[in-house]
Amino acid sequence: MSKRLKPIPRFATEADERAFWESHDSSDYVDWNEATRAVMPNLKPTTQTISLRLPLHLLDTIKAAANARDVPYQSLIKVWLQEKVDQR
Repeated sequence: MSKRLKPIPRFATEADERAFWESHDSSDYVDWNEATRAVMPNLKPTTQTISLRLPLHLLDTIKAAANARDVPYQSLIKVWLQEKVDQR
């Protein structure tokens, strides 16, 4: 037995829509079991700065590898980390 959904009202402004959703439960208006994940390939991912202590010889080796590829060493570290995560 599926729940009868309420129609989503039309909003004059984004502020009106924001106020509406702040005070209403979306599950009365949307069947989230039918939702699909949105793909937004042009959005820049959020990043966070971290501090990572590396042995100097390792950092020198990474910098040399990055220099040979003509890319910034921090970018190369991110690529290598992503590749390792993707292998899992």
